[in-house]
Amino acid sequence: MPTVAVIGAGPAGLMAAETLIKQGVAVHVYEAKPSVGRKFLMAGRGGLNITHSEPTDRFNTRYGARAQQMGVMLKDFDAEILRAWVHGLGIDTFVGSSGRVFPQEMKAAPLLRAWLHRLREQGVVLSMRHRWLGWGSVVESDSATDSQHSQQLRFDTPAGEVLVHADATILALGGGSWAKLGSDGAWMPWLEAAGVPVSPLLPSNGGFETKWSQHFIDQCAGEPIKTAAYSVGEPASKSKALRGECMVTEHGLEGGVIYALSATLRDQILSKGTATLYLDLLPDHDASRVLAEVMHPRGTRSMSSHLKSRLGLHGVRAALLRECLSAEIFKDPAKLAASIKALPIVLHACRPVDEAISTAGGVQFEGLTQGLMVKKIPGLFCAGEMLDWEAPTGGYLLNGAMASGCAAALGTLQWLSAIK
Repeated sequence: MPTVAVIGAGPAGLMAAETLIKQGVAVHVYEAKPSVGRKFLMAGRGGLNITHSEPTDRFNTRYGARAQQMGVMLKDFDAEILRAWVHGLGIDTFVGSSGRVFPQEMKAAPLLRAWLHRLREQGVVLSMRHRWLGWGSVVESDSATDSQHSQQLRFDTPAGEVLVHADATILALGGGSWAKLGSDGAWMPWLEAAGVPVSPLLPSNGGFETKWSQHFIDQCAGEPIKTAAYSVGEPASKSKALRGECMVTEHGLEGGVIYALSATLRDQILSKGTATLYLDLLPDHDASRVLAEVMHPRGTRSMSSHLKSRLGLHGVRAALLRECLSAEIFKDPAKLAASIKALPIVLHACRPVDEAISTAGGVQFEGLTQGLMVKKIPGLFCAGEMLDWEAPTGGYLLNGAMASGCAAALGTLQWLSAIK
């Protein structure tokens, strides 16, 4: 019976292990931390979003530049299959008002406990506190079936360094965010040294920085911006602007709608040095109505009182206008009205990778076979967030990670069969 080492006990690694064990392969999962699924549990603290109910063609577009590669993997583990898998653990699911799918209890812990119980019953062996250190000494070979790299795995353990042999290895080591939970990107230099093509890890689904005044920070940090629509680069039409909420921080902005736009914002900052985010503070009012209300005679009232009375602009939205606009614009009704419908906020940096919910970059698909095996190291497969893909929050991250774990396992089974 062949033995496969799965390194990393997050959703991708555990799904790879389950797929393998069902096919009669001995599976040993190694995890650096004292317990499994730490980032999974953290992500589910506020309500575990497992996938999304939208149609497949729309779902797959959420993976942006990697929609084609992720779409292939999702054929074997799409949203409906994931929901059925959760039901198989004895846990019901429901679709929320936003189309997101949740387990009935909303929490990650019950799901993870049921999953681990089933894996152990199936025969999966799990070893905690085993931190992968790369490979032991090997003899290089150009043979298409040479798996010596993956057969000699070095681990740091409480008992000292150990060498593990396996017939194939699946790496599911995560990206570079939330390092204290295990995804620290330490694998990057080892794979680069082995000639595996990788892209730098970049923050995804994270916050962005702008230069707020201290007065604005003191007044508004921690306040949510509600009832607004957002566009990047230039004011978008009403149909293209993204509605949602975000939060003002002492550094800039973060939260749901910012995460949804994070890839576009980040890429503009990387290419141009800044990105301009436009906020429509009154998306339910057309421009002509806003202009009419701004120009309505206000008598002795201040402009702030006037905007609150006529348009309901107060609190953080009113403070944003004062923060981002000059006194001259406030004196020009036409420009003020236009700014209410398209308030520019210049973002100049991403928050650090470790603060982001997920990361972009990682092992490039061009260096992998369709079965996710590293072309330069036969017998070594990669899965999960360490692959070069990204997606917004909303269930796409978890579904994508688990689909890639399943795909890597299927690729491993195919490769093991071919070298018999």
